[in-house]
Amino acid sequence: MTIPWVTTVARLVLGGVLIAAGGLKIGNPADSVVAVKAYQLLPESVAVPVGYALPILEIVVGLLLVVGLLTRVAGVIAGVLMFAFVFGIAWAWANGLRIDCGCFGGGGQLAAGQEPAYLLDIVRDFGLVLLAAWAVRFPPGRFALDGALGLEGGRRDDEEDER
Repeated sequence: MTIPWVTTVARLVLGGVLIAAGGLKIGNPADSVVAVKAYQLLPESVAVPVGYALPILEIVVGLLLVVGLLTRVAGVIAGVLMFAFVFGIAWAWANGLRIDCGCFGGGGQLAAGQEPAYLLDIVRDFGLVLLAAWAVRFPPGRFALDGALGLEGGRRDDEEDER
């Protein structure tokens, strides 16, 4: 009854955040590369392709979640991404790095006088991990292509009313 609606909200919020984040980065992929490098977690040979691919991945996964197609797979990928972001931000904080997370564009070293918002970034991204976990556990939700197409064990909206 209410579970499909909660799943729908989880899908839409998580998908919307991913689309916004990827959309703000895709126009300037060099900034995304700078943001990935700033974490000092990956060698340059890996950080550069990750920086270029990340906005595309965020947009594709976000769109899948919004339309409810391959909901469980998209939820797993989104959850792994969000958990990686939580880890990266915690890593930066623990290692004394003073960087912008680059979550919604920009990124890199902070200017003098700017303070990182690591705790807020971690709490936000961990909340998104929880939304991803919900979408994986209870797919596909309302108005999802999975349900309409009978994919991933999804039920059509009228069948969900019977629960």
